Amino acid sequence: MSWRPTRDDAWKLLTEFTDNPSLIKHALAVEAAMRAYAAKFGGDPEVWGIIGLIHDFDYQQNPTAETHLYAAKRILTERGWPDEWIDAVCSHADYMGIPRDTPVKKALFAVDELCGFLTACALVRPDKAIANVKVKSVKKKLKDKAFARGVNREDVRRGVEALGVELDEHIATVRDAMATIAAELELPPAE
Repeated sequence: MSWRPTRDDAWKLLTEFTDNPSLIKHALAVEAAMRAYAAKFGGDPEVWGIIGLIHDFDYQQNPTAETHLYAAKRILTERGWPDEWIDAVCSHADYMGIPRDTPVKKALFAVDELCGFLTACALVRPDKAIANVKVKSVKKKLKDKAFARGVNREDVRRGVEALGVELDEHIATVRDAMATIAAELELPPAE
């Protein structure tokens, strides 16, 4: 590989195409979760984190299945991003038809929906602290179809299954990773 993008390159790419604060916070949450899983699976935390940070960089401008990730793939390819990284980014959507055959691809798919769900769980708490979100409470809310109805519960289930971890462990791993960047997510620290 002739060029290895840095986190700064990833941040510039994200903010070039995205100015929606919620989408930026989602990207940061996924980055943190990906770094946590890199540590668990022996991956490169920098690479996994960057993949998490940019996974939806084109979404604000391309919010449909017909355009999201197709635009990302074209842009990343034109800018010389590593093919394996592009493949990992694009693998998080079923419609791209890319097998999730590596730990980084499995992790990205597994954490994507859960990060949004955990944010919703934190925001309904009186203290709004992500670190104080209980695994048991998250599991109960996952069963409530009316709560955060935009989150695909089946993707959460399939992600956990593909990663080969227990749901409780997965929720705790992602929650704890997000808690490390609570300020960036504009969530209060645990008391």
